[in-house]
This record gives sequence, structure tokens and C-alpha cells, in this order.
Amino acid sequence: MRFSKMLIPTLREVPADAEAISHILMLRAGYVRQLAAGLYIFLPLGWRVLAKINAVLKQEMEAIGAQEVSMPILHPAEIWQQTGRWDAIGDEMFRLKDRTGRDMCLGMTHEEIMTWLASREIRSYRDLPQTWYQIQTKLRDEARPKSGVLRTREFIMKDSYSFDADENGLEKSYQLHGEAYHRIFKRCGLKFYQVESDPGMMGGATAHEFMAPSPAGEDEVALCSICGYAANVELAISVPPEIKFEDWQFEEIHTPEKRTVQEVSSFLKLKPEYFIKSILVISENGPVLALVRGDQELHEKKLTKIIGTHRPAQKIEVKEILGVEAGFIGPMNQKIRVVADTTLKEGIYVSGANKPHYHVKGIKPRRDFNAEWHDIHIAKDGDRCAKCGNRLRIEQCIEIGNIFKLGTKYSIPLKAVYLDENGNEKVIIMGSYGIGPARIAAAAIEQNNDKDGIIWPKSIAPFDVEILPLNMKDAKTIEIAEKLYKDLTKKGIEVLMDDRDERAGVKFKDADLIGIPTQIILGEKNLKEGLVEIKDRRTKGAVKAKVEEVAANIKS
Repeated sequence: MRFSKMLIPTLREVPADAEAISHILMLRAGYVRQLAAGLYIFLPLGWRVLAKINAVLKQEMEAIGAQEVSMPILHPAEIWQQTGRWDAIGDEMFRLKDRTGRDMCLGMTHEEIMTWLASREIRSYRDLPQTWYQIQTKLRDEARPKSGVLRTREFIMKDSYSFDADENGLEKSYQLHGEAYHRIFKRCGLKFYQVESDPGMMGGATAHEFMAPSPAGEDEVALCSICGYAANVELAISVPPEIKFEDWQFEEIHTPEKRTVQEVSSFLKLKPEYFIKSILVISENGPVLALVRGDQELHEKKLTKIIGTHRPAQKIEVKEILGVEAGFIGPMNQKIRVVADTTLKEGIYVSGANKPHYHVKGIKPRRDFNAEWHDIHIAKDGDRCAKCGNRLRIEQCIEIGNIFKLGTKYSIPLKAVYLDENGNEKVIIMGSYGIGPARIAAAAIEQNNDKDGIIWPKSIAPFDVEILPLNMKDAKTIEIAEKLYKDLTKKGIEVLMDDRDERAGVKFKDADLIGIPTQIILGEKNLKEGLVEIKDRRTKGAVKAKVEEVAANIKS
């Protein structure tokens, strides 16, 4: 392809509303343009990158026996109603009515539709196992679209679904997908982690996410470099640093107008870890008092798994339910349900005295209060690994893929069943597996860039080589550039030639910004000696080669 014929609208200035490196560079290098909040147009270079990624996805999916299908984006509501997700999913789902008044939605995922198909086409154990996949548009009414193509309202996803006769079959399908995902992300040049995750709205028993470390990531993962433990902080288990307790006697202390842990710890000159933080929440079944150590934070999702949906209590509710205003709540003598973090099982602590402007020093768990003991704190950097005791580190990451063991969550309500060898009806066991191609592209940029622009991994770059003839008024330069272009193209090398009549500096800046892995620079001085310069975009190293040897050099 020739630069002069392609739509590559590079920008010199950093877009004002772009913060993530991938967002900035995709806009500046002419890979995407924003239509509206969370809606992006992929320009020719961007679309070529997605095509490369999708080719890798197809190859690896078909290598594990997955068959490609294409599902509608528009779905009838009744299928989602059968699984209960029509009501369970909130404003994220785009809903509409057709001209007959029938409720419809735009697909944010395809579990229901794939299961609907399986319920009609799979009849016997002889039809199993099956794995179907698609690369399809999804739509989600994202509340806060941001970070460019990382968080959008319309996106492309590779989603695949396995259908098995039993749990052993599901385990095999799950492992096959996990192994395929490792190959996919390695081929795309990404650094990544496979971590334990929360199934969330997908449901099922087991789930893992594939995370690419990046400051632009909105997820955090807890990692242990010794035993390999890796989990999203949504469910990561950790052991907070141990503390040496004093043998305090139980006593009330006057703490006028000191409400927060930070205020009271400063007033008493004690570290926050010696405190119990008491948080009143209102669940569907009534008020619950949640307790965590003063240096820890309450994990809302972990608490939700224990008590169900809940919200923070308002100040007036705290006073009405506990008889004391917020800031002076303690765990002693409570008549409501109490859920305490396991970290608090041992030790002697300080907490509210359930009395205005007073705290109690010398509180001993299981002597002065009882509770249900659960892990409800957020894992933090520096906590110890619950498996081996090594120090955990927390990294920000971009989620680039996920795998879920769905079990029978969808096959039971949608009646996806089969007849076994004895003619007995059994429920199909399912798995769901997703990858975001645009997220792979963005993660690749986040991990591969410098001050000059993008540095594409070779496997997903829009072109293999960019030819840079520096003087388009020189007939010899043009002749050699055209010859190289034809020779390389014939050898299956994808070439972009910058045939614009622009200054050398402009061409160099655009070439570095766009990030094609190899540059072939045709300067008049080198050409007089029959040489061209071959430059590596990543290392910036360059070698000179004879014109007739360029194709062989590039191929090697």
C-alpha cells in the first residue's frame, strides 16, 4: 500500500481528552477516530491490526476444534427472560421494541443465544462435545466510557462456548481454551497473567481472567512471585502484616469529635492497625455491621457474596439502628448481624464505645464480641500470600480475556439437554470464553511504545515493512523504491511505502509514530553506493544492505 493513497491522518498534538497512552497514540497515529462517547471508528491502519489479531484468534480456536458461527446482534427478550438476566442486568443492556411492540435487546454477550441453538441442535451424547465461536460486535451501555478502545459501548469480541456431557468434559474444554489463550497472547507479543476471578454476571463456579499489566488498566491483581498465586483483587485472599499487640486493659477513653480511624489513631498516637473499623450496611435482610482492621478496607463484592446486595447506611439510619452516631460505633453488645474479617480473630484492639465521643481500648475478639468470620478485606500491596506467606504485589492490568465454567446455569432454564447411552435425559454442561481484540491492540501499545510513538509486535503490526524514499524528486530513488516495493510484496511481505513528497523529517516522525517494525530508508548518499538503510523500530539499530539483498535480509 502507498501512504499517499491511504487514510492515515496523523496528529502532532496530544488530544485534550485522551489520558491512556494507547488512546493518545491510536488517535495521533491515525488508527481510530471517536464518533461519540464510547464509539470508535477504526481507520485503515487500525482495522488491519484487528484483522491480524482476529487471524491469530481464528487459527488458535480452530486448532482446538472450535467451529466458527455468526449470531445475530439483535435478540428477543424472552430468551434473556428465561435465564433471569433480562431483569438481573441493569442499565448496561440496550433495550428496544420492534414495530410489533415485542421487547428486544442488543447483545452484550451471547450465552443465551448459543444455548438456545444448542437446545435445538444437540440431541444425543454422540453430538458432544461441541465448541462454537464467533468474532462479533457486542453493545453495552457503559456508564463511564473512557481510555479509548479499552472501555467502549460498542466493541468486537471473540466469544466461544463449549458444550459437554459431563464435568470431566468441561474441564478438558476449559483447559484447552486456557492453553489456546496462552498461545494467542504470546503470539500477539503481550506480557500477561492468568488470574483467578469472580464469575460476576456470567455465573458459574470457576473463572479466570487474562490480564496484561499496564498503568491504564482498571483492574488490580494480586501476585505472588514465589508460589505463583494470582487473583483479581475482587477475590484475592491475603494475610495483612502481623502486628505485636499490647496487653491493654478494657477501658473507655474520651475522644472528643474524633470519628475516623485516622483521627483517633493520631489522637491516641496508635497505628491504624490497632483499630477495628465498624461499618453499618443495609442488606435485603436487614442491617449488618461489617468489621475490618483499621489499616484495611472493606471489600464490597466479598461482603455481597455473604450478605447479598447491600448499601451503606445513612447517618440517620446509623443513629436509629445502633443508638449512636457514626464514628463511635463498636462491635460490643450488638443485637444485629455482625460479619468480621478473619484478620480480627486474634489480638487486642481499639474501637468505638457505642457512646458519643468515646472509644474503648482493650477490646478482645470472641471475649467482648461475637461475629461471623469471613475474608472481607481488600488485598493490598505488601500483604502476605495466604498460600506461601511471601509478600504480595499488586499490579494494575487490562483485562484482555476471560474463561468461565458455566456448568448448567444456562442449559437448565433453556432446556439444553441430550440423551445419554441409556436413553436418559441429561443436562448439557457449558463453558464460556471471551477475548477482546481491540483490548489486545490497546494493551500491545501500552506495553510497546516510546516517546516517538507505537512499537508494534511484529505479529500484529499493520504492515511488516515501511519503505521511506527520502527524495521523491529523484528518479533513481523512485525507481529503486518501486523495485523494492514489488520484490518484497511478491515474497509475501506486507509493505507500506511513504510515497509522499514530504520532508525527510516528516516521514521519519510519522514512521516512528505509526510503529511499523522495520523501516527501509532510501537516502541519496547511500543509494550512490548501491546501499539502503534497514532500521529496527524497537531497538533503533540500523544496518546497511545492498539493494539486491534487501528482500533476503528482511525475510531472514
